[in-house]
Amino acid sequence: MFNSIRGVVSGKGGEGVFILSGDIEWEIAMPSNDIQTLPMNGECRVLTWLYHREDQMKLFGFCNENRRNTFLELIKVEGIGPKGALKIMSGISQDDLERALENGDLARLEAVPGLGKKTAQKMLLSLKGKLVQVQEIDSDSSPYNDLVEALVGMGYDRRQAAQALAKAEKSVASDLSADEKEKLIFKEAVLKLSGA
Repeated sequence: MFNSIRGVVSGKGGEGVFILSGDIEWEIAMPSNDIQTLPMNGECRVLTWLYHREDQMKLFGFCNENRRNTFLELIKVEGIGPKGALKIMSGISQDDLERALENGDLARLEAVPGLGKKTAQKMLLSLKGKLVQVQEIDSDSSPYNDLVEALVGMGYDRRQAAQALAKAEKSVASDLSADEKEKLIFKEAVLKLSGA
């Protein structure tokens, strides 16, 4: 429904911001470390996600796509709702969260305020490999980011998917059209990941 809101930061609180866009002032819940990146009275663009229930509507915001993806992955974990996901994201930096999940560092996750041992264990089981930044592929090459997301959606680990795509790209002829090249790279990556 809403992908992002662009406007002027008119207020900041402990759990969110107010953004004036035209004649509308939006109240957006955000992780505290994302709030700190926004300039008071300055222009900004906040990526959003709308929480909608019969009795409540709430807009959640994030400073970039990676942060929003982290939030969306967190709320898939049993026992973590939108408020809990914000609390977790406020209590640990993105890099620390990704590192803890990749290394299976349960103690680091348990140190996050409001995160108990059982929920931390569920996070490790559900999210390992899903929050890794794709560095093996140029982040500006959106077709390959889409391919990584497609492979992750099929159940493959994000880092392994990125590596398989990077290897597949090297083996595909460069004289093909962009569509043909993308299809072949995807097919090759799936073969590599499935061990064929």
